[in-house]
Amino acid sequence: MRFSNSVKSSAHCLPSPDGKHIATLFPSVVNVRAVRSLEVVNVIKLPQDFTGPISSFQWSRSSRLLLVAGVDQVRVFSALDDSFNATVRNPVAPGSKPAHVGFGASDTEICVVSSFGLKFALYDLTSSKAVEISSPKVFSPSAASRCFSFRPQTRHLALLTRATGKDMISIHAFPTRELQRSWAPDTVDAQGIVWSPDGRWLIVWESAAQGHKVLFYTSDGHIFRTWSGPGHPPHENKDYAAGAGVRAVQFSADARHLAIGDHSRSLYIFNMTSVTEAIRLEHPSSLVPKDTVQTWQEQVGISQAGPSIHTFMRTTQVISPTARPQDSSDPISGCKSIVFDPSSALVATRLDDSPGTAWIWDLQAAELRAVFLFHGNIANLSWHPAIRETLLIRCEGEQYSGIVFVWDPLSEGPRSVDFAQRLPGAKTLGRSRASWLAHDTSSPPCLFVSDAQNYALASMGDELDQGPPPWGDHGSGSPELERVGDSSSPRREESPLELVPAADVDPVGEDEDDSELEDTFIYKR
Repeated sequence: MRFSNSVKSSAHCLPSPDGKHIATLFPSVVNVRAVRSLEVVNVIKLPQDFTGPISSFQWSRSSRLLLVAGVDQVRVFSALDDSFNATVRNPVAPGSKPAHVGFGASDTEICVVSSFGLKFALYDLTSSKAVEISSPKVFSPSAASRCFSFRPQTRHLALLTRATGKDMISIHAFPTRELQRSWAPDTVDAQGIVWSPDGRWLIVWESAAQGHKVLFYTSDGHIFRTWSGPGHPPHENKDYAAGAGVRAVQFSADARHLAIGDHSRSLYIFNMTSVTEAIRLEHPSSLVPKDTVQTWQEQVGISQAGPSIHTFMRTTQVISPTARPQDSSDPISGCKSIVFDPSSALVATRLDDSPGTAWIWDLQAAELRAVFLFHGNIANLSWHPAIRETLLIRCEGEQYSGIVFVWDPLSEGPRSVDFAQRLPGAKTLGRSRASWLAHDTSSPPCLFVSDAQNYALASMGDELDQGPPPWGDHGSGSPELERVGDSSSPRREESPLELVPAADVDPVGEDEDDSELEDTFIYKR
């Protein structure tokens, strides 16, 4: 394993989706560094009237543009040159802040969800036009992204709204966002909407308080199937029909599987070829040692040098995952996280009942493959975006500051990767952020870890066997980093594209767009 030297960072620091650059937002500038050399390749000065706090800092999916959202404006600019620069002013009402700001279906489309569900706005940065739709259904900052979804390939928008006490679904064409279809789903309180990765299905799920209910629509908005929960619930759940329903919905990357988690210990896997429940996985309350199931328990020790040593020992006796302390103020239970690996062969889950336990399931065999028992709560589970069956685990708590864990089926339990010695402030600043660095899959996996002051990279490969890391033979970054915001830094021409919000768009009264969706039942007419 090899580490890069640390590079100055901030609370807003992100690698690009293609893994070639890292952008860091400072108070007055954005620095963009090339991963290959860790040198500054562009310095973008923010205008003087741009004020915080920062509500969003993102790369576009193509890794070409960067978005920074402040109090009263959203700035979008080219990451590596001066070829693009746009500004959206006052995207929400004065005195309020957006619940969500991000890129839409393309690099030049911005979507904004206002607080209190006042409006959902789409800004086209190439035409300087805006479309606003009132009353998005889900508008809390943590869940606002569930009220809309963009269809792959065709980039149609599916939006969930609520007016006069009734849920509504509307489909809007790209790029005009004119209404093509709208209808009222058979829901009391729908909680989310999502397209499948292949664009064949549109999924809507009901509030957990209304029991189990998931609606499967064809791409043109016709209802295909309604799932009302398992036909034969586990025997011990005698009040299953009256219990809380769907909590989490997740597609596999190839769209072959859909996983549904509820407030029980069950996970339901759907075969999306036939849209039927194919597998039911039950998280056991006690783990019995088997040859087919690896159960690894974390061991924390103290080295002579001082830092904690995190190792894992395979259990040989029956063991139960550590349960969450009983707290009447937080009665939530069930599946909190569902994550498919890119090959769709494995799925990782985490239950609220045992927040320090990660479960790895083999879908082909429909059985449990591995269980990891940590002393602290798991904060995040993340499969490598391209390399199959390679999992990143990050835990909460001071004892895990600067430490992440990596697992694959050939390793002897999760391997700890300690960035604390590479990040000077990791132990004092507490929580750090970690993600995979996407790059050529012929190279070993690479990690990006950052705290509020520094970031560093780590290659999981061996120099003798797998060649140099993505940053080559370079160590730390350029001294240019120390003159952030200096007057000698390159200055961008201020010629922003100004956008003025349009009037509210009534989803019922819009004209149909020429690029109409295909109709599954057209042969019946």
